[in-house]
Amino acid sequence: MQSLLRSLPRRRHHEFHRTLFDVASIKWVRDRAIDHAVEKEGNLQPLLNLKNLLKFEPSKSLPLSLIAQQRESLGIASRPVDFIRRYPSVFQEFFPGGIGIHPHVKLTPEILLLDAEEHFIYQSDDNKRAGADRLLKLLMLARINKIPLHIVERLKWDLGLPHDFTQTLVPEFPDYFQVTGGNGNRSDPHLELVCWSDELAVSVMEKKACEKDTPIAFPLQYSRGFEVDKKFKKWVDEWQKLPYVSPYENALHLPAKSDEADKWAVSVLHELLHLLIAKKTDRENVLLLGECLGLRARFKRALLQHPGIFYLSSKIGTHTVILREGYKRNLLIENHPLMDMRGKYIHLMNTIKEDKKTKGLQSKNTQQLKLAHASKGEGEEMPDGETEKGRDGESYDFSDSEVEEGSDDDYSDEDEDRSQMVSQVNARGDRVRTRRTPKYEAKRPLRSPNSLEGRNRRKTRNKAEVSRNTVMHGRRKIRGQSPGRLEFSRDRGRSNLDTKASVLK
Repeated sequence: MQSLLRSLPRRRHHEFHRTLFDVASIKWVRDRAIDHAVEKEGNLQPLLNLKNLLKFEPSKSLPLSLIAQQRESLGIASRPVDFIRRYPSVFQEFFPGGIGIHPHVKLTPEILLLDAEEHFIYQSDDNKRAGADRLLKLLMLARINKIPLHIVERLKWDLGLPHDFTQTLVPEFPDYFQVTGGNGNRSDPHLELVCWSDELAVSVMEKKACEKDTPIAFPLQYSRGFEVDKKFKKWVDEWQKLPYVSPYENALHLPAKSDEADKWAVSVLHELLHLLIAKKTDRENVLLLGECLGLRARFKRALLQHPGIFYLSSKIGTHTVILREGYKRNLLIENHPLMDMRGKYIHLMNTIKEDKKTKGLQSKNTQQLKLAHASKGEGEEMPDGETEKGRDGESYDFSDSEVEEGSDDDYSDEDEDRSQMVSQVNARGDRVRTRRTPKYEAKRPLRSPNSLEGRNRRKTRNKAEVSRNTVMHGRRKIRGQSPGRLEFSRDRGRSNLDTKASVLK
């Protein structure tokens, strides 16, 4: 077997080596960080499609029924009414003329401000030039020089082109490209290259190699938990040593199943994803462009055999191809101004959830403050004619009836509960408990603490308190609960029962 391998030419050797490597043995491992980067943009594109549709209407609004008819073209997966009501910070429903039928939809002021900021970025000269360069490099890939316009339409979101780029961007760069075909012609419209640019026909890999003066090798990043066996690692190391063929060269003459052809297809796919501002796109877009370039099968093979370069995410109901080196965990390494704008749109989409939490916390704090102010307040009338001067004065005035009703001899369990409630309210408001009565003793003649009448009154009061505590202790003892832990035991027992019931279910 070894002598047979030595007798084969170099190219045939690599082709035979590929047959020894089983692609099906590669076990893909999910990357949660990159999946999150894909998932957070799930409804962003259909939302912006609907935003653009409403913006260019003369009335800046549309009936909900007409939006439902264009659901597929907008890319809305759910019912349009549910989609619109899911983002009240972006869309508003209203009834024109005050009639409660045929609801219309318009944009909120917040989304209009972001749209104006995004429009300013699209209109800047730097962004126009960068977008034209990316589109020109796309036409120069594999020297195809012409791409069907419907494929470019599918890629305009990922390339960072305006939605009407054929009317705005293409006419401004007539020396770059032009639209041909269509308008009654037999051929479909195409975007065609006008002038080749040697300055732009340099790949990202070639630029990095020139800057670092190192051999061209693709950076590899594997998902956590991915097992790289010796056989696969050896194959990758030999594959990295193969000569690098520029993606702006046409290498269709290479044998389709050779390692050299595989590396050229990887370089084309790698450069394509680098042209995209998000460094990712839908797999169907990759395969359609690969079919146009004659590399559809090679693109499929590249995605399967190189999990360290490309990642395939199955989030948001589709398959997304991501360039691994473009991300550090779930964040883009090279951020684009339009990607910053998309981040602002996503924040606005989720603003309503944050507002609900904030609103709930504010209402809860407001209720606590109202309860606190109800029991205190400087120079404020209390419910039963009480007045409080404030924390510094520490003087409290009560009516005569309150003093008589508030005697220690008539102190009952109901008063005790009321006193506990007042103390809890005061604790919330950072106040000390309201003291009962400084003027209470002024209603009666002062007596010496050693007098006989004073001793008798204290004994009577102590007996009443002891008897009341004894009764309360007896009640708690009958119920099988220790004094001072009544409410805690009730709550703990109830939570345990609820937990057991949930487990049984």
